[in-house]
Amino acid sequence: MSGKDPAVIINFKVYSEIEGENALKLSKICDSIAEETGANIIVCPPMVELSYVADQVSIPVYSQNVDPRKPGSGTGFTTPSLVKSAGASGTLINHSEHKQPADDVGTCVQMSKDLGLVTCVCADTVEVAADLARFSPCFIAVEPPELIGGDISVTTANPDIVRNTVEAVKSVDKSIRVLCGAGVKNGNDVRTAVDLGAEGVLLASGVTKASNPDAVIRDLIKFI
Repeated sequence: MSGKDPAVIINFKVYSEIEGENALKLSKICDSIAEETGANIIVCPPMVELSYVADQVSIPVYSQNVDPRKPGSGTGFTTPSLVKSAGASGTLINHSEHKQPADDVGTCVQMSKDLGLVTCVCADTVEVAADLARFSPCFIAVEPPELIGGDISVTTANPDIVRNTVEAVKSVDKSIRVLCGAGVKNGNDVRTAVDLGAEGVLLASGVTKASNPDAVIRDLIKFI
């Protein structure tokens, strides 16, 4: 369900560049490139656009977050059930900008799995990634927070964190696919990530804030 390797997950976050119709516009660019090239591109639009985008593109659409809540009273929370009913096929969990206690991460993973949702759990260190591997999500994405949104890729600034995360996670559960993120901007970063053992990347501003996202996405996938 989580697709072939390498995976390129694009998190739109809540940048002004993707407000309104721009979220769908960027999603359609990703959809078109994926159809043309066969690349495994996954988009995470803003929560308020989730259903709208999922209804109009063929590539996987993930939620940016879920909360460990069942349907019922819970104003302002996002349940896995809501994400599933919106047409999404997966979700991010525990992004560094929306962290959760480990037990809640485990609950979110299990609730999402029970609904057939793909789970991508984020971790900021090797140790956290190894700990969260016990929940057996589909993906674990390691992202040092100090590099997120920056101009230097984790693959350049700290390649050992990628290698070590792959080793640590696989020692717990070989089926988990390890991604890396933070500062990933171009095809060389993606190729280096794969060479280091990662099975894809999670990125945001390199695409969402780009003046020509079509060109940036094509560059990202040129070596895969």
